[in-house]
Amino acid sequence: MPLNIPFTLPAVDTLRKENIFVMDSERASTQEIRPLKILILNLMPIKITTETDLIRLLSNSPLQIEIDFMHMESHTSKNTPIEHLMTFYKTFDEVQQSNYDGMIITGAPVELMEFEEVNYWPELTKIFDWARNHVTSTFFICWAAQAGLHHYYGIQKHLLDTKMFGVFEHVKFDHLNPIFRGFDDVFYVPHSRHTEVRAEDILKNPELTLLSESAESGVYMVMGRNGREFFITGHSEYSPNTLDTEYKRDLDKGLLINMPQNYYLNNDPTNPPLVRWRSHANLLFTNWLNYFVYQETPYDLTAIH
Repeated sequence: MPLNIPFTLPAVDTLRKENIFVMDSERASTQEIRPLKILILNLMPIKITTETDLIRLLSNSPLQIEIDFMHMESHTSKNTPIEHLMTFYKTFDEVQQSNYDGMIITGAPVELMEFEEVNYWPELTKIFDWARNHVTSTFFICWAAQAGLHHYYGIQKHLLDTKMFGVFEHVKFDHLNPIFRGFDDVFYVPHSRHTEVRAEDILKNPELTLLSESAESGVYMVMGRNGREFFITGHSEYSPNTLDTEYKRDLDKGLLINMPQNYYLNNDPTNPPLVRWRSHANLLFTNWLNYFVYQETPYDLTAIH
């Protein structure tokens, strides 16, 4: 896909080596099509890694996409240089008069806190409310999925006895839903979280559809508003070594952490990861872009409501 992003974005060097097609704004402007406008609200501490993971997946489509990155103005990131944020990121004040075809909201390492205790919660809920009238389809990942389900639908999160950490089998419930086009009957997803939402709470709400679940890791995918909202509890976007990095980081800190399940070859952490989620991840983002963004969004973005 021709992906229109700033050429000075650090992710570009990595993506070029993977043969991902990026174009500058001058070349993009000569194409007689309207690019899809996607807003990424990046709540992760190490933003450059998350940028690369998401751009890699968004690139797997023939659609031209123009990406804006947004960060929380009410929170100062300690792990990303302020120069990077000032160069590549916008605040909500800078985008709230705009409309977007799609929006992705990432996870954040705040799940052990109550939602209302998170210092940027008031700003985030304002963005949630804005998205309903300014974005065709919004894709919530991990903690953002729990936060969105809580804010919009009153779904509670629950603390797990041990961290859900590893790569788990999942099944789909609605085989005809376009989000699952090309999926195998069983597919794999990485998870890394201390909390969960429960299927019984989702099923009680007629406004929500439980689309996918795992016998081990529980609820995975929930749809709201006929596809204008997707809540994804796992990390399909993770690169092969992300769980390994998290595991070794916590070991180095002396934290009590179990080895990620079903992740290393032969469950031996001296072996490399066994990557079983890459094809599913590409299909997930491509199907979302095609069926719930591109085919649903109006040509005139001001018509979104």
